[in-house]
Amino acid sequence: MTLTVTGRFDDGSAYQVQVTGEPDRPVIGSARAAALVELHAGESILLTPAGPLRTVIGDDEKSVLAVLRRYSNVVESGERTEGPARLAPLD
Repeated sequence: MTLTVTGRFDDGSAYQVQVTGEPDRPVIGSARAAALVELHAGESILLTPAGPLRTVIGDDEKSVLAVLRRYSNVVESGERTEGPARLAPLD
């Protein structure tokens, strides 16, 4: 499953990335978003405010999405499809 995520960083800079599920390149489309995910790799993060807790690893799309949601303002996330994007569940 490839997710497309659109969001903004705290300074207002917008980004749109694909969460690939690949361990060596978990995010493509924004060097800044990729660096953010790399910075938090190996840390534990809540997938939702109530949990569960997961370790951030590149091939775990849910943990990568949780990093983007926690450290930036995610406006939209959904599966990459030919039609309109659908929101992807966290768990």
